[in-house]
Amino acid sequence: MKKIKVAIIGAGSAGLSARREVAKKTDDYLVFDGGTLGTTCARVGCMPSKVLIQAADDFYRRTKYQEQGIHGAETLSVNIPEVMSHVRSLRDRFVRGVTGGMSEWDKGKLIREYVEFTSTNTLKTSSGDEYEFEKVIIGAGTTPYAPKLLEGMESYLYSSDTIFEQVDLPKNIAVLGLGVIGLELGQALHRLGINVHGIARRRSISGIQNDEINEYACKHFEKVMNINYTGLSAVEEVDGQLKLELGDKSEILVDKILLANGRKLNLEKLNLAPFLSIKDKNGVPVIDKETFKVIEHPHMYLVGDLTGEKQILHEASDEGKIAGFNAVAEKIKRFKTRTPLGITFSDPNIAFCGQHIKELKSENVDFAIGQVSFEGQGRSIVKLKEIGLLQIYGEKGTGKILGAEMFGPDT
Repeated sequence: MKKIKVAIIGAGSAGLSARREVAKKTDDYLVFDGGTLGTTCARVGCMPSKVLIQAADDFYRRTKYQEQGIHGAETLSVNIPEVMSHVRSLRDRFVRGVTGGMSEWDKGKLIREYVEFTSTNTLKTSSGDEYEFEKVIIGAGTTPYAPKLLEGMESYLYSSDTIFEQVDLPKNIAVLGLGVIGLELGQALHRLGINVHGIARRRSISGIQNDEINEYACKHFEKVMNINYTGLSAVEEVDGQLKLELGDKSEILVDKILLANGRKLNLEKLNLAPFLSIKDKNGVPVIDKETFKVIEHPHMYLVGDLTGEKQILHEASDEGKIAGFNAVAEKIKRFKTRTPLGITFSDPNIAFCGQHIKELKSENVDFAIGQVSFEGQGRSIVKLKEIGLLQIYGEKGTGKILGAEMFGPDT
């Protein structure tokens, strides 16, 4: 059995950030990753989705040209295979940017295998090699989740991990889930001329916490897209298509389903559960959120999307940095993480920062709401995008800004 000071599981945004910190203090570490390299963000997440969204928005803008005195837009067309090729081309460039930075250390420090825990201080690779470690940073990420209702129908399913690999796309796609991924990709596909059916289990768009803004956003998207909030109740294969029965008993025929109803934490593959007794309701080890130590096993650190919270690139990178620093530090330091911030790159955009209105109410904070409508707002008029609502929450007495939530056009 080989002995190492620090084991890092996962070469994603969190793992790579952790490795940089660990390498500043010791060369006695190894990174384990048996999956495709390049990080979720660059390979299947933030970056390829934004390329697709940009192409879709550029094509959709043609609907405003005549109003501006620009003619000839009716002759424009979209070639889906060429769009998808463009997406992959830029995606590959982003991935090269990530993997290129690994060339200085991957030989000898990167083990291209999956691992599982055999005790709280040992790991075994898929080929059977065993390692004993002093500290471990766990950033194994997530994988797309498919509900049991769709078992055996894998050939009809897309996810954010697979859709960008498609050479062409069919005419009818159901998007299951209207969170950030579902809304972004669903709207982009719709704007590229695909018949999109958005399916959610409740009247909520992209996780908006403010009820007033959520209702405003729902009404807007219902006008421009096919959306159903009653969920998926039954699925049947019919002549090479899927007949979907929704919760309100309505039925639709689609060629494919894009899974956007959440991602599954890669905990089961790690075989960590037998060594844990303190877990949250989702089976995730409870951590100290200022050090990212696992409460039950202080030599373990849990970071990135695997925590089940704040599954955003900059958060994962910060968490990896904090864990990497503490894993090799003589004295543990507690860090205050940055103010929460999230953006959904739909059109209009959805964004929040700081505390949500529901958090403030649950904590009985005495606050006031400042509100602005983008209807009639100068920049919105210029862009022909007079849609949106912004609310800012300020603490009474001090004037301190506590948070904000927005549904509005980009600048």
